[in-house]
Amino acid sequence: MLQELLVVAGSVLTLFLLMSVGFVFGKRGLLSENALSQMSGLLITAVIPAAMIDVFQVERSPETDGQLLVSFLALAGIYALYILLSVPLFPREGVQTRGVLRSSAIYGNVGFMGLPLIQSVMGNGAAMVAAINLAAFNAITFTHGAAIIGGKGAFSAKKAALNPGVIGFVIAIGLYLLNIRLPAPVGSAVGYLGSLNTPLAMVVIGGQMASSDLAAAFRDRRLYLASAIKLVGLPVLTALVLLPFRLDRVIYMTLVILAGCPTAGINSLFAQSMGRDAGLAARILTLSTLLCILTLPFAALLAQALVG
Repeated sequence: MLQELLVVAGSVLTLFLLMSVGFVFGKRGLLSENALSQMSGLLITAVIPAAMIDVFQVERSPETDGQLLVSFLALAGIYALYILLSVPLFPREGVQTRGVLRSSAIYGNVGFMGLPLIQSVMGNGAAMVAAINLAAFNAITFTHGAAIIGGKGAFSAKKAALNPGVIGFVIAIGLYLLNIRLPAPVGSAVGYLGSLNTPLAMVVIGGQMASSDLAAAFRDRRLYLASAIKLVGLPVLTALVLLPFRLDRVIYMTLVILAGCPTAGINSLFAQSMGRDAGLAARILTLSTLLCILTLPFAALLAQALVG
């Protein structure tokens, strides 16, 4: 158990050291907003889809098929629960902030931070579960997540279906189900591109944190509540809800750890594009990302203690 805690803590610390590069460069003006936007675009449209395809380049087997099906069903139930949980949150907030706080409290950074963390801690077998989570996250955030921030008019099934994360997953799972292996040069290129996910994503997050108001983030009590729900409440809830189903250890631990990831950056993008409080979203992202260095190891420890 202590070994699991140290592995997760070490992996989270490694990610934070990578973030510090982006933070320092951002503070020194060496990473502009335009550069961060372009790097985020590269991650979303090419790097993360490549990483998803790469982790599914394995031999198909009945055991793996079963793990993927169980993961999908578990995720469907978990996200349905998260959506219900969001309804009563922050009832006294105005339209500019309520949706931002609700979405930030339930949707985590499973792409930029979750996928690299799971690959580092749990290996490629768990990365397949993380990839399914990422596809589900993309589909749900572009529908429910967009709607609770921007209102019903922001709901877009088309954007949910056609975003790069979902397309990358469809390609990845299609190749897996058909048992197709990419030719060596193509597979190597996809693998190299996917391997950029960890360092590039962390540098981008660090750069985004450099432009936020840290002092304001530490003063706002609402941010602590949203962060507590995201970093502590969701992994505990996920761990307890999934425990009776006696899931495979890898699936169980992966889903619990991903539940404890900090707030997703997509909330800031939605808030910005929909005329909501984008600064608030950025501050929640910053605070929850800083706090997760303390909470993520204990989410892993909880999962390990419960699953045995």
